[in-house]
Amino acid sequence: MHIVIMGCGRVGSALARALEKQGHSVAVVDQDPTAFRRLGAGFNGRRVTGVGFDQDTLREAGIEEAGAFAAVSSGDNSNIIAARVARENFGVENVAARIYDPRRAEVYQRLGIPTVATVRWTADQMLRRLLPSGAETLWQDPTGSVQMAEVAYAPSWVGHRLSALEEASGARVAFVTRLGESVLPTPQMVVQEGDLVHVTLRREDLAAVEAAFAQGPNEEGH
Repeated sequence: MHIVIMGCGRVGSALARALEKQGHSVAVVDQDPTAFRRLGAGFNGRRVTGVGFDQDTLREAGIEEAGAFAAVSSGDNSNIIAARVARENFGVENVAARIYDPRRAEVYQRLGIPTVATVRWTADQMLRRLLPSGAETLWQDPTGSVQMAEVAYAPSWVGHRLSALEEASGARVAFVTRLGESVLPTPQMVVQEGDLVHVTLRREDLAAVEAAFAQGPNEEGH
């Protein structure tokens, strides 16, 4: 997959190196050409000097072939504008923006842009936003028969109740990470764009749970 990153600070450079290490092609955009020094001599991706929400700059970075876009510059407004351009103008499926002011995050979520507040932000969380696939085991009991895992879900689950996810998969939602905070589920809680869903399940059911989450809600109202 080709991935475009806006911002070559500490976060952007670390993300670029991690993605390239996983075998992805990466382009990094920054207004300051000296910022690319953070990538190191071993980085083989594109270095594009320019404004991250300028369409010509994004085209130079390969946005038209990109499967994911991360906006991790130092400005909230620049990040969200760039993320919207990537999604709305170029149709990039996996888009995420870093937000310094968590009070703005809910507004941006409503625009369909997953956001990550910097207070609780980690490179691993952003990687999972950009490359949503499979499950990550977070805990298991001493026998290994019961596990807690973060499971990726189809975008069509957004707006549906967590209880529908449970009914479709047979797993129990343990908690949700939303806007950088861990939230216990309530009977009426629905999946929001950018949520990380953590479930408890039997080990032998993991593949079936992943499949149910990936399939999306059925036509009967899940």
